[in-house]
Amino acid sequence: MSQFALGQPVRRVEDLRLITGNGRYTDDGTAFGEVHGFVLRSPYAHADITGLNVDAAREAPGVIGVVTIDDLDADGVGDMPCSVRPDNSDGTPMYHPPRPALARGRVRHVGEPVAFVVAETLSQAKDAAELIEVDFAPLDAVASTAGAVAESAVGIWPDAPGNVALDWSNGDAAATEAAFAGAAHVVTLDLVNNRVVVNPMEPRASRGSYDRATRRFELDSGSQGVHFLQNILADKIFRVPRTSVHVTTGDVGGAFGMKNFLYPEQVLVLDAARRFARPVRWAGERTESFMSDTQGRDHVTTAKLALDAEHRILGLKVDLIANLGAYLSNYAPAVPTSASTILLSGLYDIPAIHVRVRAVYTNMVPMDAYRGAGRPETAYCVERLMDHAAAELGVAPADLRRKNFVPRDKFPYVTQVGMTYDDGDFARHLERALTLGDHAGFEARRKTSAEEGKLRGFGFACYVERCGGGGPDMVDMRVDPSGGVTLFVGTITNGQGHDTAYAQLTADRLGVPIENVRIVQGDSDATPYGSGVGGSNFIAVGGNACAVTIGNVIDKGRSIAAQALEASEADIEFADGAFSIVGTDRSVSLTDIAAAALDPAKLPPETDPGLQAVGSYKAPGVTFPNGTHLCELEVDPETGVIEILNYLVVDDFGVIVNPMLVEGQVHGGVAQGVGQAFAEHTVYDETGQLLSGSFMDYQLPRASDLSSIAFETIEVPAKNNTLGVKGCGEAGATGSAPAAMNALLNALRPIGVRHVDMPATPDKLWRLIRQARESVA
Repeated sequence: MSQFALGQPVRRVEDLRLITGNGRYTDDGTAFGEVHGFVLRSPYAHADITGLNVDAAREAPGVIGVVTIDDLDADGVGDMPCSVRPDNSDGTPMYHPPRPALARGRVRHVGEPVAFVVAETLSQAKDAAELIEVDFAPLDAVASTAGAVAESAVGIWPDAPGNVALDWSNGDAAATEAAFAGAAHVVTLDLVNNRVVVNPMEPRASRGSYDRATRRFELDSGSQGVHFLQNILADKIFRVPRTSVHVTTGDVGGAFGMKNFLYPEQVLVLDAARRFARPVRWAGERTESFMSDTQGRDHVTTAKLALDAEHRILGLKVDLIANLGAYLSNYAPAVPTSASTILLSGLYDIPAIHVRVRAVYTNMVPMDAYRGAGRPETAYCVERLMDHAAAELGVAPADLRRKNFVPRDKFPYVTQVGMTYDDGDFARHLERALTLGDHAGFEARRKTSAEEGKLRGFGFACYVERCGGGGPDMVDMRVDPSGGVTLFVGTITNGQGHDTAYAQLTADRLGVPIENVRIVQGDSDATPYGSGVGGSNFIAVGGNACAVTIGNVIDKGRSIAAQALEASEADIEFADGAFSIVGTDRSVSLTDIAAAALDPAKLPPETDPGLQAVGSYKAPGVTFPNGTHLCELEVDPETGVIEILNYLVVDDFGVIVNPMLVEGQVHGGVAQGVGQAFAEHTVYDETGQLLSGSFMDYQLPRASDLSSIAFETIEVPAKNNTLGVKGCGEAGATGSAPAAMNALLNALRPIGVRHVDMPATPDKLWRLIRQARESVA
């Protein structure tokens, strides 16, 4: 087996460039004559703009100009659209409010852009922004998810009564009510899935220019898809042909869904570049990120589970309020609806399910997809409910799950919320995790901790994810006579290791050294289409597109080799980087064929020059990664501090291309899930001011907050793509929060604490423990 074969832990080929400071991020670029943009933002969560005077700012030193909403409207710049708009349950369309790049008459969240100042230097732009006079008439604000639908709540949009953007449902309400009517047991759990600020290492940045001769926009911006930005900017914002917008993305320092969308600053740098005939750059500062990047999660849920006398699940009922913020980001309505609730069956055979989702407007930063995009929220709901049900019924959490898992003989399994699971072996990863975690020895460890004054907990969560659909994606592959292979791809890496996966797949199937493979990505001119990166779709869609393209290259090479070897094409085989006649020692190398492909005299009739091929792939269905996360921890009752003692994951990701990349993705997702569970707290006051607007007040998970993470996989190949792979990028974030919280509640139940919402911070736990002790006393 080659050291670069599929399944081998090949080290990342991109890392040397990145760790030696040779990456190229948006803010690293520069252009001749480039000027700086600065966004003046609203200090109010909800206010009418009764006056805006920018005259003094326009006359300030170094200022090129100031852009207001009147300027954008005069230029015909379109509002920023929402790309996904599901209908209400009654069939009426959801309300889609206008979202201009600069506030039009009223601001609806702190940090909303009001004006854009362009100057020779950033300092000059900031100084000029101080001269802008804005008259605000403050209004009452809505800064609570559940409070948005209260009768006393102020209306944010006149055409959204009760602040409800969408009232949506899925499942069979009548069948679910019947299931509950006949249940021996009904368990209810109220949950808060807390709002999180995404906080990638690299803040958002954009650089725009405009060529007046060609009437072409150029945008360089950290993103998750250049073609999405190209299309929406051309079609909806500037209303020009798509060829008149060129978008590039270099290295990206983390995105996690948040950089998948169109932002006002991307529109503003392009409009200003056209208006002032100068390239314009903007780079967000961390404080701006807190008040302008889309945020994640933020659901308030009531979940009910109906069971028979033998503890088999009969039905599941969920009522969910999802916070969308002040405006609709590009995919926001999909996150609490089609992206998440379709997995409410979890890993379980549930005969009746119904869910109601009310998506609401608030005076808070707009929401959208964050690592997992609704699936972590659903896994949290289901797995917390399963543990709560086990506790209420007095049965072991593992036994309740074993009894209700979808059995192997029921696949393909059609859930009651519209999903068809192709295959799975759910009990297998649970049993392996319990063995690795020494579940049998836990009570002895709990006793030892108690003797030391600590509360010890053991918890796990069994999750299922949905990803790997979509497309089409394409790969344009070119083999040169020197042995180099260049791939032009429509996907984009945000740090996941795409270069390595593409190179490993190419090296394995073409028999070339992995260092000879080069990847070109993030350029809308280099490929005509592509789905970027999101939803853990890369390997299942882009990887399969690469495999298709490799097959096309080999087919073309076989035709040229047949002519070179004077043999029938049917007698030519390809292996280990060479074409040969079956059953003989006559062969010709891939590089020789690449050279021959450039000589018209050596080409078969009607064959284009060059050993080049294009392949595309659109997934016929989605994949369902699944697994078990297990957490063991201690709580110090005197401080409320949690120490994670052991964390392990057993996942089914189908066929593994590179286990090192997969494990890295899982580790990162676990850190984010545990961070949400125990640390990350986004706090708005009643006026809509963000109180946790910096790292002084918002805690990200630290290395010391985690233990080592043990990781194993089982392999149940996906049946919905040719490689048999399943996405892994969001699975770590999907299983970790419920596993961590289940472990915490397992530690706290013996002293009478039955529930705690995320984030379970030390001060919150300290108070709960005090209250529990006082109630006993």
